[in-house]
Amino acid sequence: MDLDGCIKFANDNPVCYVATVDGDQPRVRAFGLWFADKTGFYFCTGAPKAVCRQLQANPRTEVCFYTPATPQDIGPMMRVAGKVEFLDDIALKTRILQEWPFLKDAGIKGPEDPMLVLFRIASGEASFWTMEAEMSGAEAEKIRF
Repeated sequence: MDLDGCIKFANDNPVCYVATVDGDQPRVRAFGLWFADKTGFYFCTGAPKAVCRQLQANPRTEVCFYTPATPQDIGPMMRVAGKVEFLDDIALKTRILQEWPFLKDAGIKGPEDPMLVLFRIASGEASFWTMEAEMSGAEAEKIRF
């Protein structure tokens, strides 16, 4: 697998799980990936949310993307680890409001609204997990980006 495969996997499976730390307590929650490309994995959140405060305090994160299969075949997962970069980019904020109009319904007034927070993981490493690899004891290949 290469970076292009990672990008495709993420875009094909945009519901993912984002891990943060709250003091010494790990936290994880489901998230929606906005998009991924060669410049990173892009997300948005709201400024008052705990996840935003946690990522500001400690920008290191890991995200797990998953393709469901069956209980007997759990399905592949991709883990992406890196540091979050917060983006104050009006063009990107305008774009997400066009692509995700439900954000306006959630109270975002426009691209300059400080409640809208964009972030990305621009560099780090990705790895894939499958049951076959787990059972063989093989170390997952790390794909640096």
